[in-house]
Amino acid sequence: MNEIYLIGLGNPGKKYSKSRHNIGFLLLEILSKKYKSNFLLKDKLKCSFSEFKINDATYRLFLPNTFMNNSGDAVRAIIDWYKINLDQIYIIVDDKDLPLGKIRFRKKGSSGGHNGLKSIIEKLQTHNFNRIRIGIGSPRSIQGIKNFNTISHVLGNISLEEKTILDKVYKKVIESLEQLNTKREEFIIEELNSFDKEQI
Repeated sequence: MNEIYLIGLGNPGKKYSKSRHNIGFLLLEILSKKYKSNFLLKDKLKCSFSEFKINDATYRLFLPNTFMNNSGDAVRAIIDWYKINLDQIYIIVDDKDLPLGKIRFRKKGSSGGHNGLKSIIEKLQTHNFNRIRIGIGSPRSIQGIKNFNTISHVLGNISLEEKTILDKVYKKVIESLEQLNTKREEFIIEELNSFDKEQI
């Protein structure tokens, strides 16, 4: 695999830049900065785009500017422009149903109620694409009201305490992404899915 396409999900604009829903953006920004590459706006791809090499592999990173609920428009544009197979793309996304600090790498699955994944599934007409889900935990329910404040939770800013945990998660995911071209994917899936923030 000489070309790897990483797509982080989030909402464009300063207002959302530190929100839990923007974890896909935040992780790819850290990775891009590590390789001294800047994101540039690519209108035809409906994304900001960054590219660099790790060993012999070309990494192409994308931050959709379509807003979360229309993420599928950007993913469709990327696939059509580069004429790539779905197994070359990796979607990085927040997940409120996973505890903070947990990571799940899946090769297919439902949207789990995530609007970004829902949009991608609709536009691609398939559930079969790689996704790396990063847990943000669920909002505290108030007086037993389930799903209370879900929107303000996902759009709320990451606290300092959460950031300490997420920094460990970003480090682990980035280490794995850097090895996509050299390690077997099954090994990386196992490594990420068994990650325990307490062991670091």
